Formats: sequence, structure tokens, C-alpha cells
Amino acid sequence: MTRFGIGYDVHKLATGRKLILGGVEIPHEFGLEAHSDGDVLIHAIIDAMLGAAALNDIGTHFPMTPEFKDICSVELLERTLKLVTEKGYRVGNIDSIVVAQRPKLAPYVMKIRERLAEILQVDIDAISVKAKTEEGLGFTGTEQGISSYAVAGLEK
Repeated sequence: MTRFGIGYDVHKLATGRKLILGGVEIPHEFGLEAHSDGDVLIHAIIDAMLGAAALNDIGTHFPMTPEFKDICSVELLERTLKLVTEKGYRVGNIDSIVVAQRPKLAPYVMKIRERLAEILQVDIDAISVKAKTEEGLGFTGTEQGISSYAVAGLEK
């Protein structure tokens, strides 16, 4: 049996922060403002995995409390993998999109896929990461923030 979940996340761009996407640091003059490290891609993947397993959402498991202040999102994804594994699921595949006007993410997509495959303990062919701009439109297009969408397929 395969179950699917969808995830979404968005954060404002901010100075004085590192830009982390999919567990990979991307050189950029801005990072993402958040309670954690602000990795919108991992946050969307977490919500997709939790949704597929009917385990609620990221805020339920990792609330904005001191315990999770500035936490590395890779750790949150590892904890999420444990939650879905304990419920009898394994990751079948992840399909995701990162929406950012800048920086151009194409040079980092393979490294991000490799990192996510390592964390989720799957073959790289099970991980899809696409980078999109919004042609200067909306909050991502005007470089106010970055968003991400993900779909997770979990198999039992």
C-alpha cells in the first residue's frame, strides 16, 4: 500500500542567517527567518511525510518552544523518519519544488538530492528536487521569501 501526503512551507528572507535548503548550505547574502534553521524544503518534506502517515503536521511534533529554537532541520527530518517508520512505513519517493527568485539553485540540486537521500535512507532516484522562480511576481519573485512544496509517497 502506498499513501501520499503534501507539504508546504514558507519563510521570509533575512540578513544575518545562513541559507539552508535540503540540509545544504547555499551561498547567499540572505538566510531564512525562522524558529529553527528555516530550511523550507525539509519543512515541506516533513509535512508531506507526516500527512501521508496521518500523523498531523510539523507544528504538532516540533512546536515553537525553546527545545526546537535554532534546531537543524535535518534533525527534525530524522525524527520524522523515525515516526513514520515506527508506524510501519518507509519512504517510497519524495517530489519537491523550491520557489526562489535568487539565488539560482540549479547548481545545488544534485547535492540537495544526495543529502536528502542520505537522511531518508533511500536511493537518490527516490528524491526529486526542482527549482523554480516566479518571474518577479509575488513575495518569492520580489525576493521577500522562499517557499517549498513537497509530496511524499510512503509505502507499507
